[in-house]
Amino acid sequence: MLSLLRVIKFAFQDMARNFGLSFMTVLILVLMLLSINTLVVINVLTGEAVRLIKDQIDVSVYFSYDATDKEIQEIKSYTQSFPEVVNIDYFTREQVLEQFKTQHVDDKDVLAALNELNENPLGATMVIRTREPKDYAKIISALNVPEYENIIEAKSFGDTEKAIGRVHTITTNVEHFGYALSALFAVIALLIIFNTIRVAIYTQRIEIGIKKLVGATNWFVRGPYLVESLFFTCLSVAVTAAVVYFALRFLEPYVMVVFQKTGILTNYYLSHKMQLTGLQFIAVLFLTIFSSLLAMRRYLRV
Repeated sequence: MLSLLRVIKFAFQDMARNFGLSFMTVLILVLMLLSINTLVVINVLTGEAVRLIKDQIDVSVYFSYDATDKEIQEIKSYTQSFPEVVNIDYFTREQVLEQFKTQHVDDKDVLAALNELNENPLGATMVIRTREPKDYAKIISALNVPEYENIIEAKSFGDTEKAIGRVHTITTNVEHFGYALSALFAVIALLIIFNTIRVAIYTQRIEIGIKKLVGATNWFVRGPYLVESLFFTCLSVAVTAAVVYFALRFLEPYVMVVFQKTGILTNYYLSHKMQLTGLQFIAVLFLTIFSSLLAMRRYLRV
């Protein structure tokens, strides 16, 4: 117990005597964590943007005006049997006609021509939504069978197919960029922190040598630096958490204008606060302890 108290005492003495280096170590850790949190925010916003695009993608199936309800219900049930399908909106001929009139309420010529027919020339419509954009090709392929040629008049898939391709490309590129950037941040942080801690230990190399000469064990010499690593980790994670929270509160109004939705960033942060903080704490603690042990090896050989 006495040795532990001495280790803690030496740790705080070292931090006080090398306040500048201690401050720079914490600052570098905070900057590294802020960079990683910035990447998390970008991923959240990108995911929300992709989700909005996906929500706007669908496939409309237009039935011929003489298709019977039995035939339409058969196709609807068949489509619903696919696990990829999450929702089907069905509009009867009367509903389609009302929507058409609403869309062309200012076009008197179109409405006059429609009244001249004395009947509803429009067929029912089915709007299909799947779990992922790539699933639409499977649904369209399943409906392109001879049995449905006279029932299904058209399918709106041309523009949707292009949008699906763009969404898939954007999602894949963002994921790859995120992984590459995360790896780059980790390597840079390791190099910077290792060199910063090595400089701090280098300034105390004589003191470390004296401790070894008077009989101090390797772990007693390492102890203060491990305590410092724990202190630096706790302080940097706490500072980063506070900065990130207030930064997200500041950015939230601007994000709301773009996505027309409140609490995207703050809700995500609060709901994942324990996971994010815990993972960052473990990663930084491992990084600082590993760097300290690696930087001290040469000075323990006395």
